[in-house]
Amino acid sequence: MKKILLIEDNQEIRENIAEILTLANYQVAEAENGKVGVEKAKKEHPDLIICDIMMPQLDGYGVLHMLGKDPATSSIPFIFLTAKSEKDDFRKGMNLGADDYLVKPFDDLELLDAVEMRLKKNEILKAEFKKDLDGLNEFIEEARGLEDLNKYISTDRKVSVFKKKQYLFSEGNYPNALYFLSKGKVKTFKTNEEGREFITDLYKDGDFIGYLDLLEDKTYRESAVALEDSEICIIQKDDFFSLIHNNRDVANKFIKILSGNLADREERLIKLAYNSVRKRVAEALLLVAKQYEQAPEKKTEMSISRENLASIVGASKEAVIRTLADFKDEKLVDLSGSKITILNQDKLAKMRN
Repeated sequence: MKKILLIEDNQEIRENIAEILTLANYQVAEAENGKVGVEKAKKEHPDLIICDIMMPQLDGYGVLHMLGKDPATSSIPFIFLTAKSEKDDFRKGMNLGADDYLVKPFDDLELLDAVEMRLKKNEILKAEFKKDLDGLNEFIEEARGLEDLNKYISTDRKVSVFKKKQYLFSEGNYPNALYFLSKGKVKTFKTNEEGREFITDLYKDGDFIGYLDLLEDKTYRESAVALEDSEICIIQKDDFFSLIHNNRDVANKFIKILSGNLADREERLIKLAYNSVRKRVAEALLLVAKQYEQAPEKKTEMSISRENLASIVGASKEAVIRTLADFKDEKLVDLSGSKITILNQDKLAKMRN
């Protein structure tokens, strides 16, 4: 049963709306003013919020502004109730991120239609998309249908083939596109003044690449290069910003997709600063296995050069080679050329610092 938070200071109106929603099989939580409404929204995480604009203590605009600043509540669909129908009110609410308006007085069907439409659209955007080109196209088609974005989004999403060692983009250049890895493997890396390379991330099928600098409108802080022949869909900058700027739902969905690896990256950088080389090599092996979707079994086989592994670890190639030899003696891995077979993932994961 979907939960709806109703924020309305007029008791009679609040009770009438709550009764209609309850009869339509919605669970209704009520708040008599904006301040209470914000507290209940953060505590109960409703599926939808219906909020009056003109209220004491905290008006509807204030409620929407405060909830929009909190990641836990910013994506909840929001419908305003207002007795005013001036264009300025509509524009102000939509600029703050409102999803819909109901102008008082409204009938039962208007209310229920608005609620059903917003919940349905939100369910579409909350659904996970398949991490392949078909999934990307499916999501964009759904996004286009939400607010008639056809005029903004190019339908010609061709796949480009990048050969092994071919650059997608280089550090210092200005971003003009978002890259979607349909098939293959890509690494991003930074270089210091001596030309030494540090791999910042590894990407697999279904990952987006180069979005942070595109969003921040800054030059690339790292370079991206294909580790093997890869198929990549290039989403032009204008198309990308049309998606995230013209619809709050689409923006929330895209940001959720694109930011999935930020926490992992931050944690890895902290470990790089404080962990021993031995532990960092163990973690690098597990990272490669995870990124390339190797099953978490006792024996996992992967192919990665010692140079690339050293770039992930943040240590010299010689130190990595010595550590791998130690791991082989301890029967944690097996080595054959560039191929590394993990024999015991549990022990690598529990490696002492």
